[in-house]
Amino acid sequence: MERWGRFVARRARGVLALGLLVVVAAGVYGTGVFSALSDGGFDDPGSESYRTAQLVEESVGRHGADVIAVYESRDLTVDAAPFREAVAEVVEGLPDDAVESVAVYGRPGTEGLVSEDRHATSVVVTLAGGDQDALMEAYDEVRPVLDGAAVDDGTLELSLAGQWAVFDDVSSSVSQDIARAEMISMPLVLVLSLVVFGSVVAALMPVGIGAVAVLGAFAVVRLLTTVTDVSVFALNIITLLGLGLAIDYALFVVSRFRDELAARPAGDRAAVTDAVGATMRTAGRTVLFSGLTVAVSLSALLVFPQTFLRSMAYGGIAAVLVAMAAALTLLPATLAVLGRRIEAGAMPWRRRARRPSQGWARFAHAVMARPVVSLALVTAFLLLLASPLLTASWGGVDYRVLPSDAPSRVATEKLEDDFGGATTNADVFLASTNRAEVSSYVALLGAVDGVSDVRVVESAEGGDDAEEGTLIDVGWEGTSQSAASQELVRDLRSVEAPADASIGGRSAETVDMLDGIADRLPLMVGLIVAAMLVLLFLAFGSVVLPIKAVLVNVVSISAAFGVVAWVFADGNLEGLLGFSSSGYLDGTQPILMFAILFGLSMDYEVFLLSRIREQWDATGDNEVAVATGVQKTGRIITSAALLFAVVTGAFATSGIVFIKMIGVGMLVALLVDATLVRLVMVPATMKLLGRANWWAPGPLRRWWERHGMREGGPAPRSEGAAEDGEDRTRILAE
Repeated sequence: MERWGRFVARRARGVLALGLLVVVAAGVYGTGVFSALSDGGFDDPGSESYRTAQLVEESVGRHGADVIAVYESRDLTVDAAPFREAVAEVVEGLPDDAVESVAVYGRPGTEGLVSEDRHATSVVVTLAGGDQDALMEAYDEVRPVLDGAAVDDGTLELSLAGQWAVFDDVSSSVSQDIARAEMISMPLVLVLSLVVFGSVVAALMPVGIGAVAVLGAFAVVRLLTTVTDVSVFALNIITLLGLGLAIDYALFVVSRFRDELAARPAGDRAAVTDAVGATMRTAGRTVLFSGLTVAVSLSALLVFPQTFLRSMAYGGIAAVLVAMAAALTLLPATLAVLGRRIEAGAMPWRRRARRPSQGWARFAHAVMARPVVSLALVTAFLLLLASPLLTASWGGVDYRVLPSDAPSRVATEKLEDDFGGATTNADVFLASTNRAEVSSYVALLGAVDGVSDVRVVESAEGGDDAEEGTLIDVGWEGTSQSAASQELVRDLRSVEAPADASIGGRSAETVDMLDGIADRLPLMVGLIVAAMLVLLFLAFGSVVLPIKAVLVNVVSISAAFGVVAWVFADGNLEGLLGFSSSGYLDGTQPILMFAILFGLSMDYEVFLLSRIREQWDATGDNEVAVATGVQKTGRIITSAALLFAVVTGAFATSGIVFIKMIGVGMLVALLVDATLVRLVMVPATMKLLGRANWWAPGPLRRWWERHGMREGGPAPRSEGAAEDGEDRTRILAE
């Protein structure tokens, strides 16, 4: 890393020129990513619900309410000729290539498509298309036609509900949320960076690296869209992690560079190159390990089959690696060009020479004086915060993730209020057309507690690669994501069928999603933990510290999850945060948050332990090493967490509930991690462990001493080195 730093410093202008060209090209190419992303992506291709949908489509054609157009008139009833003629004209104008079928009032069995006051009717459209992108294109083609219903005295009021109307509103909100989050966070980050860095030029570093990270990640993700589907939700993670990690990395690197430069004579011509080299050996190494740990943690999301989660991994990994690459190339090159001009535009508090405060070290010594009490109190508090997670319910995405004024949410709530309440349906495909078998099975399904309606929709004789079978519709009262609906799906699946039967629908999709997550979660966690143990061993040569870090991080992340459950599942702070609780947590979000937060927590862990290891190698005294490490990193870690919290907090303003949830959860996790974890739990546990912190079996220790990723500097002192009172006194005095 030091050789790399010197290489970049000596060719700084060339590196910057090449980097500028790459960034401009990435910006031009990457901004086209918005039109290349797909919607949805919550399906599991290996699930029973997905298989049911495929069987139904192949045997009897697409089935279900993809789009529900609600037409309403204040003066006319649905039976008035102008009203009926206007709706009929719209239905006749729907493009054949985009529509599979249409249900409209006036045909047999459609009385349920009229509101209780008879001033509104719904038109149920089943779209044509073989995949989600094709269905979204069909929706885009159908929507303007549906909006054209007119009567003599004006236009009927139209509200669009259904899955694709919801996805369309979510996609629009995501784009608006990104723009709003950037408008909120960037000025605040710039102002706070000015306070933290103390000079105008230094404060511009995180903003510049953040812009590079976001544009570069957009380009990488657009490139990925040429070979795989990537969900639109990847953009939120790119902005969140790109800006956040750029702030962390710029703060680590710039702070170390200033320290290294200040320690060298002002007239030394090689001082800047030497300072850049030393910065890369220390802070650069930390950035490298941080980037790898966060990227590896996010890569564990690839074990899940849902495009939504895999897309988050693609976007997050791209943002992390681009931010890391920029911090290890463009940032040191910029510092080499600027040299001591990094202090240009210094604020008054930066210009005043002050003796460094020893407050962080004193706090660490106070914690280590009572390690058991400190650790017990903080752990108990964090477990208390985590407790609401134990009673949380789980579900999936529906219209309630949208703001209360979103058109598709308004339309859905109108349907529930005016058309007889919320109902849910399941598609059941029985691989038989035998009347006796079908009738027997229908009777068994109707006997399941909670079922209100069972009817045979259509039978298919098979042939041409289509399955023989019968499509049965099962209905019940309630929303598709409620715990009762999920339990009812499980009850339906437990009914003994006379032939092969599979059950799909929105509730079944949620059940399959939650079951799939539960099945793959141990693998995901195992991969993350194993990768963290290996990477932290490579960094610090200990098998104890990685285990300690994993356990501490699990407790702190659980606390953040508990706060999220208390807010979003239990419905607390709805007015303050501007959302309405659905009564459950979306099952995919904690998985995503775990991957992100586990990686980010290792970011600060690596930075702190790097300084502690540096002092341990110099003194051999555990307590002095911990206190000195906290002293040298406390301000930087809390500043980085504050700046990152501004970025994540901006996402808490999102109108999409699960994006808001990520913002709130990460905000809590970052603040807990930078304060209670790094300043209390880490010093307390390291005091209790003593010299065992740095223990490794003999063969592993010898391997690490030869091949480990040491920052450099002095070799580890013997265990008796700390007995030398002179060294101990000198370190304490410093």
